[in-house]
This record gives sequence, C-alpha cells and structure tokens, in this order.
Amino acid sequence: MAVNISDILVVGVSSRALFNLEEENEIFNTQGISGFRKYQLEHEDEPLEPGTAFHLIQSLLHLNETAKKRIVEVVVMSRNSPETGVRIMNSVDKYKLDITRMAFSGGESLAPYIDGFDIDLFLSKDLRDVQSVIDSKKCAAAYIYAPPTDFKPSDNRVKIAFDADAVLFSDESEHRYKTEGIEAFQKYEQENQDVPLGEGPFAKLLIKLSKIQEELPTTIELSSLRIAIVTARSAPSHMRVIKTLRKWGVYVDEAYFLGGLSKDTVLKEFGAHIFFDDQDVHLTESSKVVPSGKVPYASDSPLLKIKGKKD
Repeated sequence: MAVNISDILVVGVSSRALFNLEEENEIFNTQGISGFRKYQLEHEDEPLEPGTAFHLIQSLLHLNETAKKRIVEVVVMSRNSPETGVRIMNSVDKYKLDITRMAFSGGESLAPYIDGFDIDLFLSKDLRDVQSVIDSKKCAAAYIYAPPTDFKPSDNRVKIAFDADAVLFSDESEHRYKTEGIEAFQKYEQENQDVPLGEGPFAKLLIKLSKIQEELPTTIELSSLRIAIVTARSAPSHMRVIKTLRKWGVYVDEAYFLGGLSKDTVLKEFGAHIFFDDQDVHLTESSKVVPSGKVPYASDSPLLKIKGKKD
C-alpha cells in the first residue's frame, strides 16, 4: 500500500547542498569518475563537513520531535552511484539525521524524480537541475550558494526568509517595476492593493509551511517555525503583500519592507536558516551572513529578456 505524505513537508536536498563536497567535486572535475570513485571509497568512513543547507535540514527534522505528528520528511538526492554514495549515507548516520529516503542517480539528472518522491522544496548546487524543476513548476527549487563562514543558528527555532516578487509572488510586478519605473509600479500596486498577487514559484511552499505550523504544540504566534518576508518593496506597495497573504490564509511572523536598502543586516539579525531571493545583487551579500538560495526565473519569464538586454 502506497504511503500518503501529501500533508507532510518534503524537502529534497542534494548531497552537495547538505554536505561540503566541494573538494570531492573538484576531484571529479579533474580526475574524472574513476578518480572520484577511488577517493570516495578510500574515505567513506570519514564524515563529511556540513554544507549550506545542513542547519536548515537538521532544524526542520527536529520539528518532528515536538509536533503532534510527523510533519517533515527529507530526501537526500545525489548524482553519486549507490557505491560512491556510501560516504553520504555514513555522514547522515554520523549526524543522527532522521532521514530514510535517498536517491542515487549515478550521474543522471535528479529533476525527473521530483514527482516520485513528492518533493515540495528542492535544494541543489546543480543549476541545471534547479532550472529544470522551476520550468516544470512541480515544486519550489533553489540553487544553493556557498555557506557563510561562521553561521550558527541563534536558537532552536527554524527561521526561513523569503523575498516577495518573483519568489513568493509572480514576476508580474517585478516586470512592471523594471519596465515602467518605480512611480508607475507604486501607483499600480496602491490602486490594486485589494487584488491578490499571482502565485510565484514558492507560493505553495509557503502555504505548506503555514499548514504544518498548525501541527506544532504552541499557538502560531509562538511557533518554532518562524517565517519572514524581506523585500525591497516599501509603502505604499506593502499593503498588497499583506492582503495577498491574508487571502492565502498564511500567517507570516515578520516582514521587512526595505525600500531598496541592503537585506543582509536584517537577515543576519533575523538569523535565517535560509533566505530565498531571485537576484544576485541581494544574494551576494546575504550569502556572506546566512545560508542563501537563488530562485531562477522560469525560462519563459519576460524578466530574462530584460536581463539579457542589460548583459
């Protein structure tokens, strides 16, 4: 009988996002599959160091210990073969990560297996896989930046931060801002504040996070899963964001409308286990202080044409 995990948050994390495998990746690039295989077999009993997504995954899994029922599942997804993946399996055991599902594709793309594992969020350091998942619209997906050098969770709560436009919401407003300017953007957003924004690639994930909060023992205001929006929007465009979240039935703990100010200071103070944004200009700085992931535009997004013209 098939297992139903539709009401559980399922995170698919690549082995390179979960653990620091950059040295091993370099060996693969310089010595090929045979050199990589030899190295992994010789070092399979040596635990890997934590990667960018490690603290997020560890903290999400801890939610199961206090929830009314199991609310989080994690799938380790790797292009390793099962043989070279033994070191990854051993590292999962070493850190006592409550992970039972794994996928080892032997060099093949992981994107086609998203449906098979019922993934809600896919985190990877392979941009091709992330782009493929974003284009398929099967689930939220992000390309993981290198980890900050000295990040440590500030407390035992899970803290996730999102940009607004082109991440939680559609890229329509972002496109208007970039093509018509800030004044036209603000005017349109104010006039349409009662019209919900369209769903972006991370909308369903946010709604799922809100649902699993209900299974935690405290009231939503005191939840150990804390959500923040950190956006370049400012008044008067902020009201459309708030009203859209109400329409979706989503409670967000914190929101910062920065009006173009740098996001890294706010994110560091918030203590985000991960921050999702669509623009390198924000992620370059944020990734120095908190784990960060880039949400690429869909291949058919009009924002790519604008970016191409600027490039």
